[in-house]
Amino acid sequence: MSASLRRLAVLIAVLAFLPLAPAQAAPPELPDQIAAAWAKDPLYVDPAMLPAFPQSELDRIKAASSAAGFPVFIALLPRTPYLRQENLDLPTLLQARIGKPGLYLVWTVWDEYWSGTDEFVRPGGLKGRSLVSVQLDDTLDNKIVKDRPAPRIVRTIQQAGTAYDGRPLPEIAASDLEVETPRRTGLSTTDKEDRSVFVGMGIGALLGFVLVLTLVLRRRNRPAPVKRGQVTPVSSIRTQADRWIPKAGRALRALEKQKNPTTLQLDLRDDANARLEAARTLRASDNDDTLALAGAFVLARQAFQVASSNDLLPPCFFDPTHPSGTVRAAWSDDTEVPACRTCAKTVAGGKTPRGLLVRKKSGLLGREMVAYWTLDPEDSPMVATGFGALSDDLAERVTRVYGGVR
Repeated sequence: MSASLRRLAVLIAVLAFLPLAPAQAAPPELPDQIAAAWAKDPLYVDPAMLPAFPQSELDRIKAASSAAGFPVFIALLPRTPYLRQENLDLPTLLQARIGKPGLYLVWTVWDEYWSGTDEFVRPGGLKGRSLVSVQLDDTLDNKIVKDRPAPRIVRTIQQAGTAYDGRPLPEIAASDLEVETPRRTGLSTTDKEDRSVFVGMGIGALLGFVLVLTLVLRRRNRPAPVKRGQVTPVSSIRTQADRWIPKAGRALRALEKQKNPTTLQLDLRDDANARLEAARTLRASDNDDTLALAGAFVLARQAFQVASSNDLLPPCFFDPTHPSGTVRAAWSDDTEVPACRTCAKTVAGGKTPRGLLVRKKSGLLGREMVAYWTLDPEDSPMVATGFGALSDDLAERVTRVYGGVR
C-alpha cells in the first residue's frame, strides 16, 4: 500500500471515530438554569449564596409564597455583570421559559443592598389592577428595609395579591421598616422668631462648607477603577423616578385640598411644588441621562416627604438612588456628608463607596465610567450640589439651568 493510501485510511478511521466521542456541552445560560431549578422548587437561591443564607429568611419567603393563592417564582442572585445589563428583563425571560401565569421575582444583592424586578402575569381573561398601581398606592413601599430580602419580597407578594383579587394590604412589622426621624409637627413660636437669624447664619456656614468640600474633593483620590458592567442600569433609575413623581403628585394634591391651610402648610405646598416641578423638568430633559434621571428621583422623593409633612431628608451623597442620607459620614478629617447606612459603613472602614457611576469623555475615542462627584460641578447642578446633599437648592438650580417642564 502506498503512503498516500495509508494516510487516506487513517483519515477515514479518525472521521469514523469522531462522532462517537462525547461533546463538551456548554453550560446553560442563567435563565435556563433558573427555569430548570424552578421545575423542582419555585424558590431558587444561587448555589454560592445558599450556605450562608439565613434559613429564617427563606422560611418567611416560602410561607408568603404558599399563602399567595397564585404561583410565585423567586430567584435570589448576587449582582453580576450579566445582571447589570441595562436592557435585561430577566423576569420576562423566565416567564417565557416557564410559560405559566404567576408572579416572577428576581432579587439581587450587592454590598448588603437588595433590589428586585418583577413580572405579574394573570391567567387569560382575568381582570384586575396592575401591580405597579398597587405599589404606587402603598405608602410604605419605599420605607421597607433593603439590607435583607424577605421584607420587600413578602410585601411584593402581598401587593400582587391586592392586584390579583383586591384583598387589602396587611400591616407591615415595625422591624421591616427603616428607622425614620419623628414627623415634623410645625415650628414653635420661638423657632419662628429665630428662623430668620438661623437662615442668615446657615447661608454663611453653607458657603464656607461648600468651598472647603470643593477643595477636598479635588484633592481626594478617586475610587478604584470601574470594570465594565458595574454601572447601575439607567432603566432602574428611570423606573424609580417614574414611581416617585406621580406619588409626590398625589401627596401634593392631598395637601392642596386641605381647608383653611396654615402658613406652614402653605410653605410646605410651595416647597413640594417647586421640587416636583424640577423633578418633572429633569425627567423630560433626557431619557438616558443618568444625572438627570437620578436628580428627578431625588427631587420627587423629597417633594413627597415635604407634601406628606415628613422631615426633609437629604439623599445619600455617594449614590442618590440609595436610601436617604440619614447618617453623617466623615469622608475626610474635616468633611462630613450625608450617607445611607451601607455607604456610611464603607466610609467608616476607610474606603470610598463606589458611588453613582456616570460616563465621562476619555481621550478622543471613548468614555470611562467615573463617580459622579469627580465631574466638573460647573457642568451640572446635580454634581455641584451632590444631588442636594451639600446644599438644599437643587430645585432652584435645575429651574435656572433647564427652565420649566417641556
